[in-house]
Amino acid sequence: QVQLVESGGGLVQPGGSLRLSCAASGFAFSNYSMSWYRQAPGKEREVVAQISTTGEITNYADSVRDRFTISRDNAKNMVFLQMNSLKPEETAVYYCKARGKNHEHWGQGNLVTVSS
Repeated sequence: QVQLVESGGGLVQPGGSLRLSCAASGFAFSNYSMSWYRQAPGKEREVVAQISTTGEITNYADSVRDRFTISRDNAKNMVFLQMNSLKPEETAVYYCKARGKNHEHWGQGNLVTVSS
């Protein structure tokens, strides 16, 4: 059974930091590139960051570059998103996604609220 379970979200003040985690199971994690997406209220889902299967290649949305860091631990089947200097407009449900050659899998999402 394929599962992607996000954790680490919650309420944070503007300018604060959070670290999201995504635990994967039920598929060959190291063969999948991983991504973080987010969907703010009333907006479309957007990609935030991507990481290759080995972790050597990362890509970021312009809006988060230099503030967010994506990483993965293939030994533990986990992917992370370190988020610094968070802004209120980054309040959203954050999702992790696994993309393989023929399949992709989504987590259920984790709410991040940036508010004072």
